[in-house]
Amino acid sequence: MPPTSAATCTDMPRSPHVDDLFGTHRIGTVRRELLDRMLILNRRQLETVLAEYVAHFNTHRPHRTLDQAAPLRALPPPALPSPLRIRRRDRLGGLIHEYSQVAYPG
Repeated sequence: MPPTSAATCTDMPRSPHVDDLFGTHRIGTVRRELLDRMLILNRRQLETVLAEYVAHFNTHRPHRTLDQAAPLRALPPPALPSPLRIRRRDRLGGLIHEYSQVAYPG
């Protein structure tokens, strides 16, 4: 049978699931870490809670792809072996805990 002149398409159609993977991942993270654990009563509360979470996510929460640094903060130098004092700061009423090293007196 002789070859036909039909054109073939080599590009795959764009899948909406692949196109929105980043957004879906972010929404899933916010839902799992925050919204599944809190009862949001109104839009103002939601905006306040999300602003607090975004601040935590970008300035304190460690990220594996950034070698455990936060996106808007440089990686701290490694701690020297010594007796450590750790300070815990509760965010969102204790739902999220942030830890930081405190200078040892003496």
